Amino acid sequence: MQRLFTEEIDVNKNWLPYDGTVNYWGCILSHEQANFYEIELMHNIEWRNDESLIYGKLITTKRKVAWYADEPFDYTYSNITKQALPWTPALLSLKKVVEEYAAEKFNSCLLNLYHTGDEGMSWHSDGEKMLKKNGAIASMSLGAERKFSFKHKKDQTKIDMLLQHGSLMIMKGETQTHWMHRLPPTRKIKSPRVNLTFRNIVVKNS
Repeated sequence: MQRLFTEEIDVNKNWLPYDGTVNYWGCILSHEQANFYEIELMHNIEWRNDESLIYGKLITTKRKVAWYADEPFDYTYSNITKQALPWTPALLSLKKVVEEYAAEKFNSCLLNLYHTGDEGMSWHSDGEKMLKKNGAIASMSLGAERKFSFKHKKDQTKIDMLLQHGSLMIMKGETQTHWMHRLPPTRKIKSPRVNLTFRNIVVKNS
């Protein structure tokens, strides 16, 4: 795993060897800005413990989540449906910044709060039917620097990255079709991480 420093980052580099595109922009916020937004989101987002329904059993995680969007979209994953809340001023400010880097508009954001390194996310793909197919997903990290991993669904090739405080990573193209990703837990990290994933829900005409 290569440690990333902002001044050395090639934003045009594709971190995946094939079957998708992942670009890493490094820190797009100053350290002061990143600190401000981390505290703001920790205290002024309607966090809820994440839930999943597995073989009929309701599982509640320590990790907390929140779902915000242009409209009260329903978003279903792990057999649980969430309804989006209206944007907060801080989320709108961050959305505007992220859209400038991504050169794409987003209509929703799924947030995750990991209290310590003990909390992570298992292998999965963001391939829900309500998401724009092959659309960009822009992931902003605030707080603890954490390893983030990709694994190809067929040949099991693995790619590891280190996501910094105030950084932006963008997944696009066929990434979700061919790759899974995860946030592996670690006992070394004792501080929280807030992750924002800006995405597009497809609005069907009635």
